[in-house]
Amino acid sequence: MGMISPLAIIEEGAVIGENVSIAPYAFVSSQAIIGEGTTVAQGACIYGKTTIGKNNRIFSHAVVGSIPQDLKYNGEEVELIIGDDNTIREFTLLNPGTVGGGSKTVIGSHNLLMGYVHVGHDCIIGSHCIFANAATIAGHVEIGDHVVIGGMTPVHQFVKIGDYAMVAGASALSQDVPPFCMAEGNRASLRGLNLTGLRRKLERSDIDQLKIAYKELFEKGRPLKETAQEIFDASENDYVKALCDFAIQTKRGIAYERKNSDS
Repeated sequence: MGMISPLAIIEEGAVIGENVSIAPYAFVSSQAIIGEGTTVAQGACIYGKTTIGKNNRIFSHAVVGSIPQDLKYNGEEVELIIGDDNTIREFTLLNPGTVGGGSKTVIGSHNLLMGYVHVGHDCIIGSHCIFANAATIAGHVEIGDHVVIGGMTPVHQFVKIGDYAMVAGASALSQDVPPFCMAEGNRASLRGLNLTGLRRKLERSDIDQLKIAYKELFEKGRPLKETAQEIFDASENDYVKALCDFAIQTKRGIAYERKNSDS
């Protein structure tokens, strides 16, 4: 059963669901909505127009919904939307959107954001992701489902990371990472498929098809987008099509080792 401490600061107008626990010295803004079963630990702050779903765990000194770290922000009404069953650890910083980016940041469900993680303005984050300690996600980044980002890894603004991708710790990511792939290094580049993650979720036959497509796309030295379109048109595998579509649509480009076409 939830308990709200009399030492918590909850502004008038906040909407608090059933069985919510709010510890001493936590702050909740007048525009916040907190779903049932969520816990807000001592010293955590929930600012602005922030909507938090059910059964989230927000740990001490997390700062959720404070204004964007964007010099163009001028007090406009913007928001942060968080789904269900997320774990938001100590000293995380989650910003809402900006008018220029659609006015909202969205974080899905069942994510683990470890200590000191930053999610910047206008990000769209999927579900079942793990961001390790001090991963820093810049503004306008889009991240799919089941993505793992290692500790101390910055992600450049406007980067896109596809489903089931992994970015190794202490990398610096400035270009897109396709779904199912693994990137590493400073600057980060593709190192292959995220086989460990894929084996937990995909059938062996699907992984085998992805291996073939990956080799054609990134190891043969052929033009990327043209090759991706050829494979997309010929394949009946949904995962292969998703990989190829990402390569076709990328705007920031994909970092991988270019080889001669005759190698």
